[in-house]
Amino acid sequence: MRQSSVRGEGSRRRVPEPRDAGGDRAPREESGAGAPHDAERRGGEARSREGAGAGDTASAAGAGAGGRAESRRAARAESAGGGRRRKGKGPRRKRSRGVRILRWTALTLAVLIVGAAGAGYLYYEHLNSNIKKAELDLGDSKLSKPEPNAAGQTPLNILLIGQDSRNDKENLKLGGAKQDVGRKGLADVEMLVHVSADRSNMTVISIPRDTRVTIPKCTDPETDEVYEKKTFAPINESLTHGGPGCTVATWKELTGIYIDHFMMVDFKGVVDMADAIGGVPVCVDKNIYSHDSRGHGSGLKLTKGTHPVKGVQALQWLRTRYGFEDNTDIGRAKAQHMYMSSMIRQLKSGTKLSDPGKLMDLAEAATNALTVDHGLGTVKKLYDLGNDLKRVPTKRTTMVTMPWEYRNDGEYVVPKPGDAEKTFSLIRNDTALDGKDKKKKDKVPAPSQPKGELPVVVQNGTGSTVLGPVSGRASDITGELIRLGYAAAKANTQLTSQADTTISYPGEARQGDALAVAKALGLPKSAVKESKSVTDVTLVVGNDWREGTAFPKSAADDEDKAPEIADKTNGEDEKCMEVNPDYTF
Repeated sequence: MRQSSVRGEGSRRRVPEPRDAGGDRAPREESGAGAPHDAERRGGEARSREGAGAGDTASAAGAGAGGRAESRRAARAESAGGGRRRKGKGPRRKRSRGVRILRWTALTLAVLIVGAAGAGYLYYEHLNSNIKKAELDLGDSKLSKPEPNAAGQTPLNILLIGQDSRNDKENLKLGGAKQDVGRKGLADVEMLVHVSADRSNMTVISIPRDTRVTIPKCTDPETDEVYEKKTFAPINESLTHGGPGCTVATWKELTGIYIDHFMMVDFKGVVDMADAIGGVPVCVDKNIYSHDSRGHGSGLKLTKGTHPVKGVQALQWLRTRYGFEDNTDIGRAKAQHMYMSSMIRQLKSGTKLSDPGKLMDLAEAATNALTVDHGLGTVKKLYDLGNDLKRVPTKRTTMVTMPWEYRNDGEYVVPKPGDAEKTFSLIRNDTALDGKDKKKKDKVPAPSQPKGELPVVVQNGTGSTVLGPVSGRASDITGELIRLGYAAAKANTQLTSQADTTISYPGEARQGDALAVAKALGLPKSAVKESKSVTDVTLVVGNDWREGTAFPKSAADDEDKAPEIADKTNGEDEKCMEVNPDYTF
């Protein structure tokens, strides 16, 4: 594998196997070989769920009584022109809208690894009842949602979680590792999807599951059990501290990025949806067999070239570590990015979403597989999300792995100092990682009024639950502004949490005032933003300025320079995974 400058190591080597949550060598290896294929499993399970929505609506009742096959026959008959028409309403309009909803909701969840489909009118409420819901954030973070830009738009951030629970027979067959039965599922896959405020681009960033981080204090909403803060812990353990809401809280504290939603899926969910989609093309540069004499490996076996993977084989691809690149989670994350990109391209082409019966299979599989926050808890909300995501061109989709470096002789990784924070900062500030954002005009307008008369509101944004808030920051910087001649500056005593110090202004006429304040304090121009939610120039002192009255120079240096980021993938790339020589045949 080409050595990235992010790794900070001079040669490729085989890295010792990461430890699991308990500190022992990870026994929960991805063993998918020999797992039963989808047809046996999906039939009985999907039909047993069918009756759950029988009382919801008349159409749902029909679906519950007759089974999914009968629903599909009815849908096909109607699409062929043989179905009964209601008075005054032809089936065409209903069918076309339903297919459109199904198509774009499918794209939504495909982008979120799990692939999905939306609401068919025949059993819309039934599909709603399939979706499992959980609390969004179990921590005590005071992190605020980003202010709207000049057009009133805000970015969208969705955390994707793949969990490895083996606590039922089906997931055990797919995942192996019987000794893990009974333990709580770990967050094996963690990716954040960032969609820009103007929906012109999208960034997907992965954090390897063995990354050591601080997991903040979390409270389980079902049991009220309190999990105290845990330092230098594997990030995938966060899911065991009360559920996906603690994983969300961990990401917010690590990255400083506000998270709007999460979506979680398990082993069997991935398999069911890969089947319903009909396979996703993936490529390897050599023959691969992910298996060795010690039992390591997912069981993935492919010959050199491109293959459409589905069912258990799709799960094996997503879970393969031994066999890709340096046999670590870094290579696995890259393979997951390739899978996602390929799925997006396939679903955007529409070739898999033209048959009503296949769409219903996809809708059933997706809604049964998902656990989401309450804000995404209906098919309609997922459809609306799909409408947002469909606006992003595939060529403006960038997938990356968090800049990292090995520690303890390669046993685990940590965020790379400087580069990881810079990457998070670019996402926080809604800067595309593909470098194709339109360059802003470098014009600096004059202030609208003398600085001694300019109202400036200063707020303390150091309310981090991990670092702890720093008291008095608003007063300190207000005092500094008054010393600099801004006599009308005043402190807002309400504590909030924000990673970056920012200066917001209410309209174009006040831009010059905000830039003048930034210059006086030594803040970079990138800290100045227009916002419709403020009425005066407003300075929030972030966690990047926790002490002193002089802004740290390093925080302003190279503000436009993107860090070296490992394994950057564009949504239109059709590359092959590099196979480790020890796992070829």
